[in-house]
Formats: sequence, structure tokens, C-alpha cells
Amino acid sequence: MKKILVTGGAGFIGSHVVDELIKSGKQVIVLDDLSGGFKENVNKKAKFIKGSITDYTLVKSIFKNNQIEYVFHLAAYAAEGLSHFIKRFNYENNLIGSVNLINCAVNYNVKCFVFTSSIAVYGKNQLPMREDMIPVPEDSYGIAKLAVEQELEASHKMFGLDYIIFRPHNVYGEKQNIGDKYRNVIGIFMNQIMHKKPMSIFGDGTQSRAFSYVGDVAPIMVDSIANKNAYNKIFNIGADKPYSVKELAERVALVMGTTPKIKYLEGRNEVLHAYSDHSKLQKVFKYKARFDLNEGLKRMAQWAKKTGSKESKKFSNIEIIKNLPKSWRGK
Repeated sequence: MKKILVTGGAGFIGSHVVDELIKSGKQVIVLDDLSGGFKENVNKKAKFIKGSITDYTLVKSIFKNNQIEYVFHLAAYAAEGLSHFIKRFNYENNLIGSVNLINCAVNYNVKCFVFTSSIAVYGKNQLPMREDMIPVPEDSYGIAKLAVEQELEASHKMFGLDYIIFRPHNVYGEKQNIGDKYRNVIGIFMNQIMHKKPMSIFGDGTQSRAFSYVGDVAPIMVDSIANKNAYNKIFNIGADKPYSVKELAERVALVMGTTPKIKYLEGRNEVLHAYSDHSKLQKVFKYKARFDLNEGLKRMAQWAKKTGSKESKKFSNIEIIKNLPKSWRGK
């Protein structure tokens, strides 16, 4: 039977994509090295392979020994700010690993390659961010994502590999790794609250983002392979309304049942305002978000309280110390 490969399927968005695929009756193989995900996230009806997309021998064996019809590529270390300081790690995992998959997708005649990119590719562009803008990424993570997008376009022109690219932004929800202090601000806030610590904000908290509940993202991604109008196109996906990080902290504290306590840290180099236009997604998929921020936060808070707090770990492979935020240098 033909199968679907989901990389990063033990991670946050990836595990939700796997659940949606299983729900629709698909045979799924999950490839994940568990560096940021958890085996308990993986749907029990999926076949799980522990390993990295950087292991080309393993990747080739998966394609050789299985009839892979579609690829959903979500494996990545998505820490935009930290990516400046882990350039080699970033490009090996987020770019070279992706190329390993693209090579096999071409050689084994995959029908469609669904890639999870990021609005990090846009950089400091005009708002709202639209797919027809020229990307100018500000960080190494965004550069890697853009390079994979361009490689997919080149592989389509050269080899006929069909693809769909999604650019999600600030996705949150159940099964997120709230113990990663370098990414996923909502998870960081909830984890800090459960540790009885103040919520930490870089700068003055006026930077803004649109925060997207995973239940509005994963189903559309899964449905995309059946929509030929989506093939070989790029789509922003996620919430429309931006909120400041300070307001977000207040709302997170509310759903967690506590008074907001905020610790302001020295500002870091980041895009101050980022939110997307979704008219293209709405046109092709008849898309309409079902969950507003409050409802999504309530759902995640219920899960987080039930799951419990996590211990944040220091990233062990920092390559550049210069200008590394002080709060990232400790445990």
C-alpha cells in the first residue's frame, strides 16, 4: 500500500498533521529524531522511525523500502532568534536535511512534496506580508527556509516534482514543546507560570505577531494534497489579527488563572511586527479560521496544566557567543 512520509511527526505541528492523515485513513510513516518532539506525540496507528533527515542513508532506505506517495516535511529546528548563533546546525538540519528528502522525492517519483516553511522568509517587508512580495529574511532560519522553497521550485522545473509550500506563523496549541526556552513564546509563558516565574519579554513588549492555533493549520495542510489548485504554489497560513507580546502575556496569564507578572529583558535583534495576508489561502481552500486567540489559549492551557511544566534545557551546540542574549547563556 502506498504511504505518506511525515518528517517531524513527533513534533508539534507534525504530530497534528499525522493525526489528521490517520483520521482520513492514510498509511503514515513518521521520521523524527526526537530532538524537539516526543514519541508519545506520535499516533499509535503510524509507523515510527527514529532518525534524522540528515542521515541520507536512512532517508534513502525509507523511500526504497516503501511506496512513498506524498511527503509532508515538517522536521526543523525552528528557533529564529537562536539561528544566528547556530548557523552550521541550522543549515545542516533545515537546509541539507531538506535536500536529502527532495533528492529522494525526485528519484522515487513522489506525487507531491508539502513543505512547511515560515513567514521568517519575509523579513522586514511591508505589512501585511503577502506571497507576491520579494523575501528578504533577517535570520539564518529564514534564509534556510527560503533556500528550500527555491530548491523545490527548481526541482519542479527540472524534474516535475510537484510541491505545496505553507508559510505558517507563531503556531501554538496542544503537544507543543513548552520546555524549549528559545522558541514558541506562548509555551514559554505557560511553562514559566507553572514554574512560578515571571513571564520574560525581550524589549518593551510592543513587538507584535498574529498567533495561530494548530487546529486551524494542520487540517488545511493535510487537505492540500487533494487540491490540484494548490500545487506548485505558496500559501501563508494562520491567524489574521496581530497582538503585542505584552498583551499576549496578559491573556496567557488570564487563561492560566494567575495575575500577569512580567520580567523585561534586553531587546534582541528581531523583526518587530509580523503578520500575514491570507486572501490567497482563502480563495484556494475557502479557508476561515475557527478558533480566536482566547479559545485557542484556553485549549492549550487546559492541556498544559494537565501535562505539567517542563524543565528548560540549554542548547548545547552554540557556535557563536558574540551578541548572544544573556538570558540564553545560563541553564
